[in-house]
Amino acid sequence: MDSFQGKFIIFSAPSGAGKTTLVRHVVSRFPKLTFSISATTRPPRGEEQHGVDYFFLTIEEFQKKIQNDEFVEYEEVYPGRLYGTLKSEIDKHFKASKHVIFDVDVEGGIRLKKIFGKQALAIFIEPPSIQTLEERLLKRGTDDLASIAERVHKANYELTRKVHFDEVLTNDLIDESKNNMERIVKNFLNR
Repeated sequence: MDSFQGKFIIFSAPSGAGKTTLVRHVVSRFPKLTFSISATTRPPRGEEQHGVDYFFLTIEEFQKKIQNDEFVEYEEVYPGRLYGTLKSEIDKHFKASKHVIFDVDVEGGIRLKKIFGKQALAIFIEPPSIQTLEERLLKRGTDDLASIAERVHKANYELTRKVHFDEVLTNDLIDESKNNMERIVKNFLNR
């Protein structure tokens, strides 16, 4: 019997582009896909739970994992806010014969694509416009105005990085975006 040849699907987007909604949809449609939970030093937002949405760590815990070489990649996304992909998450999912989905920031997505090469599909989700992105962040109600301004500023830069991804999907009409995402993922998994 052949051993499992796991694949990686990397989703990256500016904050507020709708990436998490699309990731959840894709995971629900493909039973062989599973979500890799990232580690972060930021506090939980809204209903987020430790071990479900993220592994919420202190800066000291995160730095200890760096010293122990427990991350595939990590980055300081915002000052004092570290995010990383744990090697243990990938190992756990491959042992269960599952392909792994990552929901990571843009720079983390570029790094994961470089690490995994053709074994990975990197998808950039972009908003229809920066104005739409700002409206979505305001509607979400999880950040203050200064944080939203910082995210919008960062989004302008992140949009210039989409050339490093295999696929770019504009998330305008959610049902259309879900259908396009299913097609892209199905084609990759069937390769």
